[in-house]
Amino acid sequence: MPVTTDLSQLGSESPPEAASLPINELFYSLQGEGKLAGIPSVFIRTSGCNLRCWYCDSYHTSWEPTGSWMRIEDIVDAVNEFDSADHVVLTGGEPLMHEESTILLERLSDCGYHTTVETNGTIYRDAPIDLASISPKLSNSTPTTDKDPTGNGEWMEQHEKRRINVDRFADFIDSYPYQLKFVVTDSDDVQEIKTLVDDIQQHSETAINGTDVLLMPEGTTSEELDQQRNQVAALAQEHGYRYTPRLHVNLWDDKPGT
Repeated sequence: MPVTTDLSQLGSESPPEAASLPINELFYSLQGEGKLAGIPSVFIRTSGCNLRCWYCDSYHTSWEPTGSWMRIEDIVDAVNEFDSADHVVLTGGEPLMHEESTILLERLSDCGYHTTVETNGTIYRDAPIDLASISPKLSNSTPTTDKDPTGNGEWMEQHEKRRINVDRFADFIDSYPYQLKFVVTDSDDVQEIKTLVDDIQQHSETAINGTDVLLMPEGTTSEELDQQRNQVAALAQEHGYRYTPRLHVNLWDDKPGT
């Protein structure tokens, strides 16, 4: 499938007339990252993203978006089948690029679910969100020609222009319980994080505490995490930030549905 954010031909299907979302996968697992790590949750992964991180661990929601259109009511019915879960995570891709995500969040709230939205923070929506998990993309995410999975670098400029939107980050922080979650590839990333957090704070009325800023190692397998986690944990200690594990990677590597 071509590199695109146009999902009108997703899975050779057309969107249903009823409110719908392009779904890459829907599954029950443990939340692997952040303040709620370890909590059993239903994950709804939408397809499509406005960015193209070269290290994206959900390749088939961004670089090659795949999945099927599902009506909102069918998504809610599928979530309700998991009797043990009262936490739902809306993730992607970038779930908030779809206007219909707000309808889904409203329905999930009506059903009494705690909702986490995992977002890159560049697109703001007004919706019932219990935890906004904002993951601003650092310069280490840009798909330069030597890192672009497709090898042509066509997304480098667009990604670089879109990846930071301080006003939108501040909107999330002022509107919802939140966490700022950063993928760290080396120690140089921390200064960029500090500068960005300071910039967001200047635009936000809400105090950003060090424990609301989460550092996590980059990697899609437990072996890759092993190479970085101690360094990232040390950086979190040094700068007063929170270290977050990636439990799902430690347990299942990059297996789909986890």
